[in-house]
Amino acid sequence: MSDILIVDDERDIRALIGDILKDEGYAVRLAGNSDECMNAINAEQPSLIVLDIWLKDSRMDGIDILKTVKRDNPDIPVVIISGHGNIEIAVAAIKQGAYDFIEKPFNIEQLLVVIRRAMETSSLRRENLALRRREVISAEMIGRSAPFKTLKSQLDKVTRSNGRVMLRGASGSGKEIAARYIHTNSARANAPFVTLNCAAIEPERMEEVLFGRESSGRGVEPGLLEEAHGGVIFFDEVADMPPGTQSKILRVLVDQTFQRVGGGDKVRVDVRVLSATSRDLVAEIDQGHFRQELYHRLNVVPIEVPSLEERREDIPVLAEHFIVDFHKTQGLPLRELGEEASAMLQTMVWPGNVRQLRNMIERALILGDGVGPIEPREFSGAPDTEDGDERVVLSGSLATLPLREAREAFEREYLLTQINRFGGNISRTAQFVGMERSALHRKLKSLGVVTAAKGGGRIARLEAEPEEAFGS
Repeated sequence: MSDILIVDDERDIRALIGDILKDEGYAVRLAGNSDECMNAINAEQPSLIVLDIWLKDSRMDGIDILKTVKRDNPDIPVVIISGHGNIEIAVAAIKQGAYDFIEKPFNIEQLLVVIRRAMETSSLRRENLALRRREVISAEMIGRSAPFKTLKSQLDKVTRSNGRVMLRGASGSGKEIAARYIHTNSARANAPFVTLNCAAIEPERMEEVLFGRESSGRGVEPGLLEEAHGGVIFFDEVADMPPGTQSKILRVLVDQTFQRVGGGDKVRVDVRVLSATSRDLVAEIDQGHFRQELYHRLNVVPIEVPSLEERREDIPVLAEHFIVDFHKTQGLPLRELGEEASAMLQTMVWPGNVRQLRNMIERALILGDGVGPIEPREFSGAPDTEDGDERVVLSGSLATLPLREAREAFEREYLLTQINRFGGNISRTAQFVGMERSALHRKLKSLGVVTAAKGGGRIARLEAEPEEAFGS
């Protein structure tokens, strides 16, 4: 049970405050010196600490304890009390992160008002942390293709360590979900997962957002590194981190300490660092945009996240997952994905990857018919039918070819699409197109189509240019 820890070297004072708070319905623990205080915090984190500045016969005074608490348990509000109060002590306490300052002899009503507000702050922080953890748990890895299985196997291996991981892949391919999967299945799963999108923060604000700020007027404002204490910080699009911040992050990775903007004291944190990029960091290093030392620190375990086109087999299962998810979270219709719609999705080009697929499913559920299986015409840009007459619209280049060459070009493109749709699986492709496996092999050879391994699966490509393939 969460409680209030009262730390005062005077037995009568701590007993008085304890009795008052018990009468108000709070659970209370008492400590008479710094050792008892730290032992109590380590045994069970309290919801609030009421802390005396002056502690006789203790290794640490109140300010030292406050610094330690804010370093190791930044979410615990601390209310400072002192019989020797003055403005300098109050400012020092607030600057070090104290929630408020009360001077002895204190007014009971004033004490209760401050404690109620501090407890509300503590409760809100716990709720926010619970929401963040729930979000992490809900991030699922969805797929069944060979490239997906390879990715998941690599992720499972790195969950068992604290090693730094660099996730590389195209925009929208699911790098953040992969990072959340690592965190959720690691020993840090019950600690925060904090994301910093380096491309979304103005360069001049980056250090304040990351390291926090100290000022006499506003006190201590923790940054994302402190919020991630004990857990994971995820640098998304790390190539966009400003050069000045890169050098300071390098120091954090070396000794796990930093200084807030405007502050003088070192803050120690325990964080695991995961990062992601859609850019070529080696090229960024050559151009002087990214520090080579930081790259080597972050790139301990590089993992490639495949694009959606490399895992076309996963498109139907991803689409069905999104349909269920939108039904649960937004109340959108719970519909099936029609067979023709599923086939069409697997043949499309996906420059936006999984994010683009998710957006397309959401749009279809919002604007679609709302009943029955989803049909191809419900996807934006999909071919529609008019008066029940289904027509194939030829591209300009195909329409200008003689019939034989047009047929060969169509067959080549059609079979390339279907083989890639089924991840290079010839048996499944043959079954879908209605051919015997041996006949399909002969047809592919005549069209100059070969399959090659890529990303744990297989893709189809042309063996030679069409003119060479047909000897023309």
